[in-house]
Amino acid sequence: MRIISYNLRKHRAAHELDDLVDAHDPDVLCLQEGDTASLPERAGGLVLAHTTQRNRLGLAIYYRESAYRLVDMAAVAVKKSLHDHVLRPAHERLLGVRLRDIDAGRDFLVASLHAAPLTARNALRRDQIRAALSELSELGWGLPQLIVGDFNYPVFKERLSEHMRDVGYELVMSDQHTYTRYRVFRGFYDFAAASGFVVESVRTLPQGESDHLPILVTASPR
Repeated sequence: MRIISYNLRKHRAAHELDDLVDAHDPDVLCLQEGDTASLPERAGGLVLAHTTQRNRLGLAIYYRESAYRLVDMAAVAVKKSLHDHVLRPAHERLLGVRLRDIDAGRDFLVASLHAAPLTARNALRRDQIRAALSELSELGWGLPQLIVGDFNYPVFKERLSEHMRDVGYELVMSDQHTYTRYRVFRGFYDFAAASGFVVESVRTLPQGESDHLPILVTASPR
C-alpha cells in the first residue's frame, strides 16, 4: 500500500495533484493546508473521501475506489494553540477514514494530521496528537492505523518518538528533509506513525511549489 502526504502551503500546490498521483501511483493521498471548498472530487485516479469542514485551509483524503471502500470518516478537533486563537482558528487538525480492502476483506484506518505551528510548544503538539489518536480509534478500535502529515516537530524528535511509543505507535521519519524555505531553513516536519502497520519506507519526493516536500509511505497492515 502506498500513501502520499503533502502540505499544499495554503493551497498553492493544489494544481500539482494530478501529476503527483500519476507519477507515483498512490492508493491514498492525504493533504494538509488545502482550500477544502476548491479541492477537486478526483486527483488522478483517486476519489475524494472527505475534507475537514470548519477551517478553510484544512485536511483532505483521497483513495483508490477500485481497491478500497469507504466505511466511515471523522474530523477531530483538538486543543487550540495561541496561533489558532489569535490568527485563524484551526478547529480540526486530524481527518481519519476507515477503509475496507476489497480483496482482503479487512478494514484499516488512515489519517491526515496537521499539528499546531512552531509558535506553539512541543508539549501542546504532543497533547494534540495524543487526543487526536484517541478520537481516531473510535472509528475502529483495534484496527491497523496509519497517520501521516505535518507534525510540525523539527527538533527533539526523540521525545516525540518516545511519546508515540507510549501510546502504541511507531514514528517513522523520511529519508530526507521534508521542509525547505529560502534554501536556508530545512528540517524533518512530515512523518508517518503506525500502529498495526509495517512501514517499509518513507521517501521524500521532489519539491513542487510548497515549502513542504511530499512524502511517499509504503506500508502494509500486519
